[in-house]
Amino acid sequence: MQKSGILLDRLTRRRQPGQPVGVRLAALGALGALAGSLFLAGCGDSDDSGTAGDTGTTAEILGPVAQAKGDPVKIGIISDGQGPAADLSYEFKVSEATVKYLNEHGSGIAGRPIELVQCEALADPGKATDCANRMIEEDVTAVVMGSSGAGEQIWEPLHAAHVPSMSYTANGAKSLADGDSTFALSDQFFPLVTMPITVAKDEGAKKVTVIAIDLPVTTGLYQLTRPQFEQQGIALDVILVPPGTADMTPQMQSIISGDPGIVQVVGSDAFCISAFNGLRAVGYDGPLAAIAHCITDATREAVPGDFLEGMTVTATAPLGSDDPAVRLFEAVMKTYGKDIDTTEAGAAGMYLTVSALHSALEGITGDLTPATVTAKIKAMPEKDLPGATGLRFRCNGKAYPTLPAECSRGGLITTLDKKGQPTTYEAVGVTPIED
Repeated sequence: MQKSGILLDRLTRRRQPGQPVGVRLAALGALGALAGSLFLAGCGDSDDSGTAGDTGTTAEILGPVAQAKGDPVKIGIISDGQGPAADLSYEFKVSEATVKYLNEHGSGIAGRPIELVQCEALADPGKATDCANRMIEEDVTAVVMGSSGAGEQIWEPLHAAHVPSMSYTANGAKSLADGDSTFALSDQFFPLVTMPITVAKDEGAKKVTVIAIDLPVTTGLYQLTRPQFEQQGIALDVILVPPGTADMTPQMQSIISGDPGIVQVVGSDAFCISAFNGLRAVGYDGPLAAIAHCITDATREAVPGDFLEGMTVTATAPLGSDDPAVRLFEAVMKTYGKDIDTTEAGAAGMYLTVSALHSALEGITGDLTPATVTAKIKAMPEKDLPGATGLRFRCNGKAYPTLPAECSRGGLITTLDKKGQPTTYEAVGVTPIED
């Protein structure tokens, strides 16, 4: 799997003749926007995942008390919350629990307690802009952005006001190109480009067939990223299917009539369920890959485990494992939160982002302003990404020079067992981010 580190470098630093950097930015912006539109879905399961109490007491896992004191430091949290497309209100619960933990065991920021300023964007561009302006008015020192269908409208006022923002996924081409005050923690290439190419190479396949949800944001996406597949000697075939299609058997029939190579499914869990069952109906038994959004408890109930077994899936964090970082996440949510489903990758993503901001600001002194916080984040050394063992982050603009908001390279993958549960996790494509 180490070869994927070279693959990542080639994916971003080489371009086809006549393909401008702006095209690559547009493609990556679409990847981030697609992730935001689908939202973060879980890869774990409440029946089989471990709990903090399995290894050591909760107190031992949380560690010694290091109480924050003094005047609070304002940090903004913006999420769609309970919007029209999905209920993401858990992102506020997770951020609150994480901050309580960091204030009691992590000395807050610069020894001072973190005070959250929260705003619900509801996937509405107008409300998203209002939320960003509220953060500016309330003099927050930084903003953590959760999942939103109006991410660019949140980002633009913050960027104009030089307020640093940190998010798990990027929100569009403009934010990815921002080397001033925007920081995205996940590798935008990974789930839709790097992972399927890596799986194809491991399987000895020369083609990737993608079954993707047909949304406005995906229109033209694969035309923009197609050269990246071709540079690796991998053909790409994309089948776009409208959301809400209950029976995909006709579309799937075309797959088995030829040589699909490997098949990757990209969509929400409901979309993926229809795609998986369509593939079953036509007798597909070849290599399968999917993004994390595809695999939820609903998927496991609707798709037989023998079909899910062996599928390669991306992951936000090694949920359901006995990994120490996951046990800490579970202990924090159990101790400081209420009714938080720790099998949700979206919950892990928000915990990861808040914790990463705290980690990036470790050792900061003096006045805490947007300018000093931004400077500290850019100057941080490479560190482990909290909650995602094996992944690293560094926000100096060098992960991908043409995409200066990117803070990491690579991602996590796992294969599913006969119950559709993740097995072991592997960090793929993680290479050092140099000075």
